[in-house]
Amino acid sequence: MAEYGSLLSDLSENITSEDLRQLKSACKEDIPEGESDHIACSRDWFTYLEERSKLAQDNLSYIEHIFEISRRPDLLTRVIEYRTTVLKISEDDEIDTKLTRIPSAKKYKDIIRQPSEDEIIKLAPPPKKA
Repeated sequence: MAEYGSLLSDLSENITSEDLRQLKSACKEDIPEGESDHIACSRDWFTYLEERSKLAQDNLSYIEHIFEISRRPDLLTRVIEYRTTVLKISEDDEIDTKLTRIPSAKKYKDIIRQPSEDEIIKLAPPPKKA
């Protein structure tokens, strides 16, 4: 699935070396210390997770959790967008699937999205001096 590859590429472009250290640390229960040293870039991290069935094109819950605890709502939001647009899982369906961490993901999605014109609070002009 080309979209899945695009998602991983997009995520990889937004993961710095420092981010990768933090992500690997968040996975320390699933990545033995010696193996962690062999993960040099985000692509290696994704491959490692795929090989251990922690990540697949239709199973994103693990990285959603890792992005959440690593405080990366930007990456979490991209995964959610992939799930809702490519996998066609609506917010109503999400609760019933194995792919979700929706209560926390939804709050990030709401924080990051731009407000509509109706949601923007318009301030009254300042009072005129007498």
